[in-house]
Amino acid sequence: MTTATTVQPAPAASPISFRQKPSRAKLIERIFFWIFRCGTYFIVLCSSFIFLTIAYKGGQTVFQTSFPFLNMEFLTESPQTLHVFEYEGQKYEMSDQDFRAFREERGVDISTTTYAHSGGGIWPCIVGTVMLVIGSMAIALTLGVLSAIFLSEYSRPGRVLNAVRLSILNLAGVPSIVFGIFGVGMFVLAFGWGTSLMAGWFTLAFMVLPIVISASEESLRAIPQGLREASLALGASKWTAIRTNVLPYAMPGILTSSIIGVARVAGETAPIMFTAAFAIRDQLPWEGLDRWYDFFFEGVMALPYHIYVVSAKIPQNEYTERMQYGTAFVFLFIVASIALASILLRIRMRSKYRW
Repeated sequence: MTTATTVQPAPAASPISFRQKPSRAKLIERIFFWIFRCGTYFIVLCSSFIFLTIAYKGGQTVFQTSFPFLNMEFLTESPQTLHVFEYEGQKYEMSDQDFRAFREERGVDISTTTYAHSGGGIWPCIVGTVMLVIGSMAIALTLGVLSAIFLSEYSRPGRVLNAVRLSILNLAGVPSIVFGIFGVGMFVLAFGWGTSLMAGWFTLAFMVLPIVISASEESLRAIPQGLREASLALGASKWTAIRTNVLPYAMPGILTSSIIGVARVAGETAPIMFTAAFAIRDQLPWEGLDRWYDFFFEGVMALPYHIYVVSAKIPQNEYTERMQYGTAFVFLFIVASIALASILLRIRMRSKYRW
């Protein structure tokens, strides 16, 4: 007769704690981790301080407490000389145009203290900046996307293709002043376009072209090969397959490069200073033209160049500071608006084309 025995389960093993032993390498790694982390926080803090300062001081110039709550003179008039004077015990601050009307109305000769570029507004600068950004990005996206299509879809791998791609990457790191000198030599002097919108468009477009080509090519190469093969199997030509099955799905990535390009094109001073911008110009590009196509060969004012002139080329005082921060505030708002439009378009296309 056998007796049944009950086997007791073995006690569960206690979890083993794997603790890293302190070492010199781990200590150095942790020190550098905190250095980089603190450096990142410091950069974010400095950037936030700069943007908040521009928003606070620039907002005081752009906005006002009474209706329509916007300083319409600042946003709709041309830059003018500011006249500061006292008349009958009251202090006045008037732009040049208003001061002349004030003096003629009263028929008296008034002594004033004048401040260059500190009166009026920045309307021609706003128009010139928007036109430069839109025109140069249209040229850069057209040439960049076509170049990316050729490099990713039609070119043959080899040393020549590698050399071309390396040259594009090197051009992306060239300083903007070099592109400005290139624009002067080719478009302003050799082509005879002078200081004009056309010269500024092509100079800025060539400056941002390497970024657009690189980002567009990567977006095109990220599309699965099966989409191309399926279109070709149905009898479509290669260009039809690219146009209908590849390019629409790559557009979100291409628009990402356009966002980066807008920020760089709008903020460059040296290229437009040499090729497109004037320090002061009362007329808009389409005013006073003999022929319609003269519009493309007219110079403009631009916000970054205006900020440079007001900040570095004239004596500094409280009135020029007001103009500086107001111009910087409007400039950041315009760049953010154009970039936001590109982001919304990218989100819409990304939701429409999924693979």
